[in-house]
Amino acid sequence: MDRTRLTITLKKSILNAVDNLIDGTNIRNRSHAIETLISQSLTPQVRTCIILAGGRGINMRPFTFEMPKGLFPVAGKPILEHLIELLSHYNVRNIILSVGHLGEKIEEYFGNGQKFAVHITYVKEKNEVGTGGALVLAQKLLTDPTFIVAHGDILIDINLTDFISFHNENNSLATIAVTSVVDPSQFGEIILHGAKITRFIEKPQKGKQLSQLISSGIYVFNKDIFSYLPKTGKAQLEEIFPKLAKENQLSGFPFEGKFLDIGTPKSYERAIKEWSRFKKA
Repeated sequence: MDRTRLTITLKKSILNAVDNLIDGTNIRNRSHAIETLISQSLTPQVRTCIILAGGRGINMRPFTFEMPKGLFPVAGKPILEHLIELLSHYNVRNIILSVGHLGEKIEEYFGNGQKFAVHITYVKEKNEVGTGGALVLAQKLLTDPTFIVAHGDILIDINLTDFISFHNENNSLATIAVTSVVDPSQFGEIILHGAKITRFIEKPQKGKQLSQLISSGIYVFNKDIFSYLPKTGKAQLEEIFPKLAKENQLSGFPFEGKFLDIGTPKSYERAIKEWSRFKKA
């Protein structure tokens, strides 16, 4: 292991605060707690997230004829609000919202983001350009070398500080937050070797999956990601992930938090039941 033994002296009050972080799972012991705190303090700060909320929600029709999927309520709040609250909690407060179908309703609800303790800028898709195309449209608003991208129809409980630290430590161009499911056929199946994703299979054939790991729809990217995307036209992020994996430029961050994808009426019904219980726990 790449470790060096050190002897340090700390005030008792600081040591007590360090010990309070130990939970036996995420923070195993005192040494791990100190290393985690130092790592977090040295990790370059990521302050921007692009949220992809421009889809037409075809699988959720007829509901999405009147309301964009990101505004569907779960536990008393729109799906997008849960995501924005998560970002704000981790001090990711510069939000670029890519909107399309019924995007004016999203803009009307969230405005400039002030009442949600964030700053929101909108990118409007005149035509459907896919997740990759939406990212390219938002490029002109980016100033940070590293940023988060999230789909606007997910509910997720993830430690973004750990996610960003993992991305920086593994020196990849892109990192996907991965979780496990019983049936990965409706998601992007991931083959993970250590920290690196060696294969990304979009919508694997049911019954022939090689892994139960999937993409959770939230990523950390470096700005060089744009060299893999066409400057104009329609493109999907899922189309470039296999190439990144082949070039050893794609990492996978396994997390244990709750994850729900809102893609169908059935999954939305499940989210209403499960997320409400999870938030109360």
